[in-house]
Amino acid sequence: MSRLSRVKRWIGRTAAVVGAALAVTIASGDEVAPGPDEQQLPFAMHSEMTDRPTITVGRSDADLIGTDNRVLQAAVDYVAGLGGGVVSIGEGEYLMHDSLHLRSGVTVRGVYGKTVLRKARAAVSPLVLDGDFGEQQITVEQPSGFGVGHGVAVWDSRAGGFHTTVARITGGRENTFSIDKPLMADCMVSNGAIAATVFPVVSGVEIEGARVEDLVIEGNKEENLYLNGCRGAGIYLYRGFGTVLQGCMVRNYHGDGISFQQSNDVSVINCISEENTHLGLHPGSGSQRPEVRGCLARKNGTDGLFLCWRVRHGTFEDNVLEENGQFGISIGHKDSDNLLRANRVVRNAENGVFFRNESEGMSPHRNRLEGNVIEDNGREPGTAGIRIRGEPSGLIFEQNVIRDTRPDAERTQTVGILVEPQVGPIHVGSNRIEAATVIDDRRDSLDGTPDPSVP
Repeated sequence: MSRLSRVKRWIGRTAAVVGAALAVTIASGDEVAPGPDEQQLPFAMHSEMTDRPTITVGRSDADLIGTDNRVLQAAVDYVAGLGGGVVSIGEGEYLMHDSLHLRSGVTVRGVYGKTVLRKARAAVSPLVLDGDFGEQQITVEQPSGFGVGHGVAVWDSRAGGFHTTVARITGGRENTFSIDKPLMADCMVSNGAIAATVFPVVSGVEIEGARVEDLVIEGNKEENLYLNGCRGAGIYLYRGFGTVLQGCMVRNYHGDGISFQQSNDVSVINCISEENTHLGLHPGSGSQRPEVRGCLARKNGTDGLFLCWRVRHGTFEDNVLEENGQFGISIGHKDSDNLLRANRVVRNAENGVFFRNESEGMSPHRNRLEGNVIEDNGREPGTAGIRIRGEPSGLIFEQNVIRDTRPDAERTQTVGILVEPQVGPIHVGSNRIEAATVIDDRRDSLDGTPDPSVP
């Protein structure tokens, strides 16, 4: 065969192969090309993927192996760097010298009831030099126990609440330590300035779309100082938008169990907060549209559920608020338009539900309590199941059961609903109230008769 003939033959075979491949491509084009419903994600130049980053962490037999916060944080940061995914933590105890810092789009998942994050023993020392607002170092009297990478809080007698600084130690020199955040206030030696390695065990700050599932937070309150709920809790969110907490337990924390501040659209589902020294569940500081459902707040030092400031349009449903040291549920400053339904509020030290004393503009208006059981509350006779203070209006009470089921000599919840003098128009509908005084309405209308808004 001549050379020209061989070339022609090769060209013919190649054309046949290319043609066949082109025919297959055309026939399968609907499978390869984007479908009509495929769209890019809102903040990325690609569509949704079915396989996302996943990494396992454990004390053994895992992608990353370790026993403290460092290995947990390494896993979370790795997945966050890939745009989000899942960190699965194996069972066992992990010692926390700093918070587990949540990241946007990352799910942290433990083994229900068996993955325990334990707060380490706190180091505590007075400051020996004033800590100035905006400064990023502190000088302590006793440096033992303050280590690089540890979480630390700094405050004085005038720098509480949101002015408490919670940061991480980034370096040290004898008894002086650098921190990764500026001090939120002047912390003066003359005002008892102090530093302590206290921090939230799980913390989410300036994040979106994180999830925490099936973790046990052991707060180790006997070896730690109190950290206030504006800046700390066993699980704490600050501007943690859209975060979901599910199946978690927080116990024995020296402060609040679960606190989220300035965090819209947070869901707390089937969580337990028990035997913490202060509040059990603490949504606050403008957190809108929270969902707290199926949770248990039990034997906490103060209130079971505390709606702080500007908690609005929330749903609080099927929760148990039990044996807490003050109120079962406390509602106050601008906490309006919430639904509280099918909760059990039992055996709390003071009123089952308490509306705090606020002026009209600051009062919690238009809250609806429906289908709740409020029983056996109070340590002193004359306790009301529901006590309404301040100047709220538009409150609705429907289908609630308010009673004391204990033997006569042990009953303290002897008033069903107490309405104090400045309260505005409210609606008390069809409720089952079993009390010596069903409704104690202390308001007067203009003609001196009881206010007609309570039947």
